[in-house]
Amino acid sequence: MVLDFLSGVYPWTKALHLISVIAWMAGLFYLPRLFVYHVERVDTASDTDALFQVMEAKLLRLIMNPAMIAAWLFGLALIATPGVIDWGAVWPYTKFASVLGMTWFHHWLGLRRKDFLSGANTRSGRDYRLMNEVPTVLMVIIVISVIVKPF
Repeated sequence: MVLDFLSGVYPWTKALHLISVIAWMAGLFYLPRLFVYHVERVDTASDTDALFQVMEAKLLRLIMNPAMIAAWLFGLALIATPGVIDWGAVWPYTKFASVLGMTWFHHWLGLRRKDFLSGANTRSGRDYRLMNEVPTVLMVIIVISVIVKPF
């Protein structure tokens, strides 16, 4: 009965999953960029430092966290929908591993925000620029895995 329901709402589930992923990715791209500007242009304990901390916290709490949770929930609903996943192929596993990587990166960003909050950030703008490539690489793997299904 639940599986029949999931099959009936499959287009909605897929659309809501994609919307959630887009919102999540926007945050995963933007928060490290904020960290770059924060570390390179802002003096600790200044008014601008406080402003950046508010922006970073709101981005994480109000956009990124709900979007990640929604992406996971709708993604799990897609997995449970009959006929959507070919478990004999490799692509679902490469996608899942990449989504775990995205989730790790999300939590890594949350820890870095706490470093800024406590005045304990030790990373440079260059470090954040390099880490900003992580979601891009994972996104490429996910999109190719799901759309092209090369393996």
